Amino acid sequence: MAEHILAIDQGTTSTRAIIFDSSAIPVASAHIELKQYFPQRGWVEHDPNEIVDSAIGVSEQAIARSGLAPNDIAAIGIANQRETTIVWERATGRPLANGIVWQDRRTAGKCVDIAQSIRARDIRQTTGLVIDAYFSATKLSWLLDAVPNGRKRAESGELCFGTVDSWLLWRLTDGAVHAIDSTNASRTMLLNIHDLQWDSEMMELFDIPPEMLPEVKSSSGDFGVTDKQVFGSEIPITAMAGDQHAALYGQACFKNGQIKCTYGTGAFVLANSGTIPPIELSEREGLLATLGFQVGSKRNYAVEGSVFSTGSTIQWLRDGLGIISNAAETSEMASLAESHHGVYFVPAFVGLGAPHWAPHATASITGMTRSTTKYDVVRAALESTAYQVADVITAMESGRKRSHEPLRADGGQSANSFAMQFQSDILDRPVEVANVVETTARGAALLAGRGIGLWRSEKEINSLWQASHCYEPLISESERTNLRSGWLAAVERSSSII
Repeated sequence: MAEHILAIDQGTTSTRAIIFDSSAIPVASAHIELKQYFPQRGWVEHDPNEIVDSAIGVSEQAIARSGLAPNDIAAIGIANQRETTIVWERATGRPLANGIVWQDRRTAGKCVDIAQSIRARDIRQTTGLVIDAYFSATKLSWLLDAVPNGRKRAESGELCFGTVDSWLLWRLTDGAVHAIDSTNASRTMLLNIHDLQWDSEMMELFDIPPEMLPEVKSSSGDFGVTDKQVFGSEIPITAMAGDQHAALYGQACFKNGQIKCTYGTGAFVLANSGTIPPIELSEREGLLATLGFQVGSKRNYAVEGSVFSTGSTIQWLRDGLGIISNAAETSEMASLAESHHGVYFVPAFVGLGAPHWAPHATASITGMTRSTTKYDVVRAALESTAYQVADVITAMESGRKRSHEPLRADGGQSANSFAMQFQSDILDRPVEVANVVETTARGAALLAGRGIGLWRSEKEINSLWQASHCYEPLISESERTNLRSGWLAAVERSSSII
């Protein structure tokens, strides 16, 4: 029996494929950067065909590097950047436009108008989401307005909508399956978070024809098989999940209250909230109620805080300022800064996410003097990630005694020792870095394995989880308080700049 799983992790700036064995250990991988397009200020796009080509290309490379044949792959699991919106022709599979990426802000004005309407609270209560250009509904509405006869064609069944998981599934199955998993669907602002069905009132509000929407399915199950022309063999696709939901599963956060943070282009904090959508907490604290994951009929909900710019901030240091050559050197550079020096970097390149939700905030570096060096700026950039994550977790624990439950960390920046130590310091809690850093891909693999019975329970999966490093807080409470006060003042200044 084949026991290897292929996980495709399609992200915002790169696409990765990893082959996992029956112990959920990576045996081979491949990776390629994905180009982003910026046609106007605040607009961010992907070429949908480049997404597909990258996913197939890295999958072929990973299979080849593993020494396996395609028919040795038992199943495929897909994890993907969420909210990114793609529309294509059902008959030809041709995308009608570039995909609008989750970072894109072109519909921010429309969202402000809706947020001021009498429907605002209905949206929160139904979907668990705040009204923001981050989510798919206004992006899809914009595309239907931009495409000639878009709504008419959608109503006649000519057009398909999907997030990246749906688009990849369509192409991998050669158009045989048009489906979306429930975690990705929960990020569209069109899904009823309570019954996990497309909501007629939300579709009416955003003027989205139901004929173009994919079938909503559990995160783990039967999504069809790859067309034989893709890999030379039909491979079952048995899992799809939004990247952060896959990471929650990959971090084995199965108990209510367990928290993980994935540090990628942005930082995404999810806490398992059990079997009931955390609408009240999320509404009160500027967070999101979302589906954590779904295996069969069993649902786990989560409360989420999304930080928009973390890894992308480091990319800007490299590509925009030219003060670093690669992300790996930032830990040592930050350590060369003699002290904090009062420099704060608020990376609001696309506004601020949870819990501030300041779409018009602008990026700023404050506290600089003539003695400020590039090392101080790099340090402030790394610290900005930790501050933003701390803001989210503080909001999650509002009204409760501060927890010292470890934060489980994964993603690229979790390999940065300076960043993780400062994260532990500013949170006053341990930070555990997973032994498999790419837990998004691992979560997709575990969900796919559940889909074929390779792993039969969460207890079995929990036994596979291990930490590679644990950081403990080292600074005093007074220092922590002073640092966070300075950060919040810097956020206030960035949010008030017009």
